[in-house]
Amino acid sequence: MANEYVFKASEEDPDALITEFFKVNDNYNEQDNQRILKAWNLLIEKTKGIRRDCGKPYYMHPLRVANILAENRLDADTVVAGFLHPIHKFDINPDFIKTEFGESVAKILLTTNKIIALPMNAKTLHESDAIRKMLFAMCDDARVILLTLSDRLDRIRNISSLSNEQQRALAEAVIEIWAPLADRLGMQKEKNEFEDMSLRYNNPAVYKQIEEVIAQSQEERAAYLEKAVNSIYKSAERMGMQVTITSRAKHYYSIYQKMRKRNKEINELYDLLALRILCNTPAECYTLVGIVHGLWKPMDGRFKDYIAMPKSNGYQSLHTTVICEGKPLEIQIRTYDMHNMAEHGIASHWLYKKGTNHDLVEADKLDIFNKLQQFKQTDITDEATFNTLKNELLGDEIYVFTPKGDVRKLPHGATAIDFAYAIHSAIGEKIIAAKADGKIIPLARPLENTQIIEIITNPQAHPTEAQLKLVKTSKAHQKIHSWLMTNDPTFSERLNAQKEADLQTQGNGQGDSKPFPKRRPKAGKKQEQPIVHKNCGVLVQGDKNVLYNIAQCCRPHYPQLIVGYVTRSKGVTVHRADCLIYHRIPNKGSRNVEVQWDVDSEN
Repeated sequence: MANEYVFKASEEDPDALITEFFKVNDNYNEQDNQRILKAWNLLIEKTKGIRRDCGKPYYMHPLRVANILAENRLDADTVVAGFLHPIHKFDINPDFIKTEFGESVAKILLTTNKIIALPMNAKTLHESDAIRKMLFAMCDDARVILLTLSDRLDRIRNISSLSNEQQRALAEAVIEIWAPLADRLGMQKEKNEFEDMSLRYNNPAVYKQIEEVIAQSQEERAAYLEKAVNSIYKSAERMGMQVTITSRAKHYYSIYQKMRKRNKEINELYDLLALRILCNTPAECYTLVGIVHGLWKPMDGRFKDYIAMPKSNGYQSLHTTVICEGKPLEIQIRTYDMHNMAEHGIASHWLYKKGTNHDLVEADKLDIFNKLQQFKQTDITDEATFNTLKNELLGDEIYVFTPKGDVRKLPHGATAIDFAYAIHSAIGEKIIAAKADGKIIPLARPLENTQIIEIITNPQAHPTEAQLKLVKTSKAHQKIHSWLMTNDPTFSERLNAQKEADLQTQGNGQGDSKPFPKRRPKAGKKQEQPIVHKNCGVLVQGDKNVLYNIAQCCRPHYPQLIVGYVTRSKGVTVHRADCLIYHRIPNKGSRNVEVQWDVDSEN
């Protein structure tokens, strides 16, 4: 979307304001302009004389929202809806909107008003259902979310007019929902603005500190970047390439995240500068990487190829970090088309066409729309299910590979169990261990970007409640939950008991609630007990006659996941798969053996 535009006309003069609007946004035909003007006149008629708490005329907010949409050349229906999105507060009949402005506008307004009116703090399941409704509304018409994002963007830009409590609530919602959603839609500019504004009001001291340091080093930074830019221009010209280079300091929230991650003050950070090179073709992008690496030494492990492997939001670019005059310098290289997508995301797919008012967004290009279609019928009955879904849709992501080189996209924090279910449900159900880049890793350990993951299975293994608490993808969560409901007779009882306890605690409002009385089994009916094998033997590579011993550091027992390690004098030692002692054994990779519980040998 666009940078903030400030109207020059008087806020008290509606005619001058709409004249300026049309002067700034001259890409609509006469018929569209008449519909937009009609919407503006209706807004003025219903709101003239009404002021917001900040003292400004009520109509200024919808005017700014409509301008954000128009600057992105969205169709006239969306702009009309931008003007009218708060009109429901003035008893305007939906049928009147449909008659005067068309069914498309009426549908956009109906859905948008439902979303904007709902709380977005995601603190409870009731509130998080609002987010769920908003996300699934995107499946039907992407213009709904573009209008909603524009509304939230204008609100955060004018947050100073709100009370301190309202500021904190909006800033929290922005960082929790709107910034990640903008990122998922590929709208990098909006994501950065949302994050920076949220930091400004959530942590003003840190924001001010970063702002001061950036301002102090401005002259030195400009000279440093100018030299680097000139070097690239000269080298590109010798190769016959016409490029555009921009330089900048990283946005404040990105710097703040680096401070937290590295536990450093801003004065201790050096990689705060970045260059962006725009060229014409993907082939030129790779040529420019060679030029840059020829000019300066690249930092190990800091090259990322998002052209060959685009992000799920459609983002494509090459990233590298080099050491230029003793300082790290991040460089992004992309084509002009890639840059348009990176800056505007889904809005860059919106093709303004005369007489066309629907099906304008190539939603199939973005993974979030495909995932939303898959999850639309998901029955969200508890907080864990919702959080899993929300994390998969709005959280960061990683790329990991199968041993054959196939890539899988997973949410940040996903485990090998998630990876196994992403390959196939049958593999997920039988997983007992995993290797990352050839080394056994605990199933609880989050996977890292670009790792090669190998799954080790056992035909007798099955999903467990412990695995349910580890997974981050909705598919793994649903499959494990379904298996436990079907095969573990006590799982649903524990689940219901927890729900009852949570409801009672919420009902009392305090933690002083009395526990629910334990249910006694009916007379003549035995209480079902979980089937547990307590004293199983161990099969080593399928053989029960191999010498083994149970490690005393972790003392594994059925049905815990186990791994085997060949010792020099005690045969095979059996550890829990997540045993820290086991994972500290040097050079153990070549001495691992497959082990599994021998259920038939129970004593």
